[in-house]
Formats: sequence, C-alpha cells, structure tokens
Amino acid sequence: MCYLRSSVGEGYAEIVVVRHGETSWNAERKIQGHLDVELNDAGRQQADKVAERLSKEPKVSYVYSSDLKRAFETAQIIAAKCGNLEVLTDPALRERHLGDMQGLVYQEASKLRPEAYKAFSSNRTDVDIPGGGESLDKLYDRCTSALQRIGDKHQGERVVVVTHGGVIRSLYERARPSARKVEKILNTSVNVFRLFDGDKWTIQVWGDVSHLDQTGFLQSGFGGDRTSG
Repeated sequence: MCYLRSSVGEGYAEIVVVRHGETSWNAERKIQGHLDVELNDAGRQQADKVAERLSKEPKVSYVYSSDLKRAFETAQIIAAKCGNLEVLTDPALRERHLGDMQGLVYQEASKLRPEAYKAFSSNRTDVDIPGGGESLDKLYDRCTSALQRIGDKHQGERVVVVTHGGVIRSLYERARPSARKVEKILNTSVNVFRLFDGDKWTIQVWGDVSHLDQTGFLQSGFGGDRTSG
C-alpha cells in the first residue's frame, strides 16, 4: 500500500480510482446499486481527506465520476482541491444495478427477495438479478470499457476517477485476472492503475486509506457482489 511517487510517462495513462465517501446507507448496510444516495457527514470528511491527499501528489489533469450523487459529490470535493477542475460524469461508471435487492438491508435480502438474492449469490458471472439488475459480466464489460476509453484519451496524464465498490472490483479483475478476488473496497480508498498502449493494465497502489488514519471509517466495503462483506 505504499505510494510510488513518480511522473507520468508518455506511454500510459495513470488513473487514480477512488471509491466514493460513506453514505448513511453504507453505515446501515442497505443495498444502493443505482439508487441515488448522497454522502453523510462522515463521507464528506473522508472526501475532504482524500482530496487533500491528492492535491499534494502529482498533478491531476481531469476528474471523472459516476453520475450518482455519492460519487459526484466526492469528485467535486476532489476537483475543487486539485485546481478547481470540472467533474466529467459518465453513467458507465455507476455501481452494478442490483435489481430487486436495491433498497434492502443486506441481512434481510434473502428473506424479502429470495430470487434476487439467489442470483446475487450465484457463482456464475452471467446471471442477471431480477428487477432489472446486471450480471457481473455486464458490469465488467461496462466499466472496463469506460476506463479504457478514459485511458486512451489521457495518455501521459494523471486522471482521477470516482466510482463504486463493485466497479473497482471489476477493474481489479481486468488488471489482475489470475489473482484472488478482492473483498472489501473501503470508502475513499485510493487505487492507482496504469493503462498502457496495447491494452495492458497494471496496479501501482491498491486499497490505500492512509489519508483516513485520523478519521473513523467503516471497515465494511459492501458493493457489487456477495464477497463484499
């Protein structure tokens, strides 16, 4: 989790992928998916901390975000501290659509929506969740394509992308397809990807929340799949 401080080379884009700050639903373990929940006070404090950190690191050229409030507000706070940049929203960076699971407390989902919970808990990646939800394969295709587009556009630059736990898990799988699945993606964790010419992805920093050392934060990192804890 150490930060490798370096300038960005011409042959790749450095993309700092940040999970949004905490929401009241995160704290209550309610399933958000595409439902539009804003940050709580703790989440805004976390966003301030990660923004302060990124403002002291190598120059950020652009800030992208999911268009959901919890990500967009986090991105706005980061953009303000990194040179008053505009936040560019992209719906392809949204969390996985979790269908009939959305709005439920995680522990109650199996009783209230058994079919949706069964699909959500499946080991198969091609199973859609009833109620308009996405399979893991659809999430993977959507968000990895979005990050590749950003990488292709910003070779030689450092860019911030604010998104969601399920998305970040898929990006990890794209960069490290043979690695163990990751579990917790913590609020405002910093994950630095390098996207090279020729579709090669590497991870320089993973799951770094050192900016939150003086701030309380949730140890749970729910989002996107059954391993999220």
